[in-house]
Amino acid sequence: MGSVMSPRATPSPARVWAARFVAVGADAIQIFAVPAFLGGAASPVNDALDVAVGIVMVVLLGWHIAFLPTFVAELVPVLGIFPTWTAAALFVTRGRG
Repeated sequence: MGSVMSPRATPSPARVWAARFVAVGADAIQIFAVPAFLGGAASPVNDALDVAVGIVMVVLLGWHIAFLPTFVAELVPVLGIFPTWTAAALFVTRGRG
């Protein structure tokens, strides 16, 4: 079961850059497709994207506490347009990659 990183393991540079790319991509989709995501917590498309990105972040980088407030912030309608996944990915991977 080596696909999910343990909390203490250091992700490879490839995983760091992949996580950053996924985060920027998800935030770009949410920012530029605002009309599709205006439902906020009620939008199933937005929620599905956030769940998928959260899972990908944990798989690529391992669990980090920064992912929890990011996921909660994404459920708040107005905060969903800010690049919270990008900020979380950069925070978790700071000094790596």
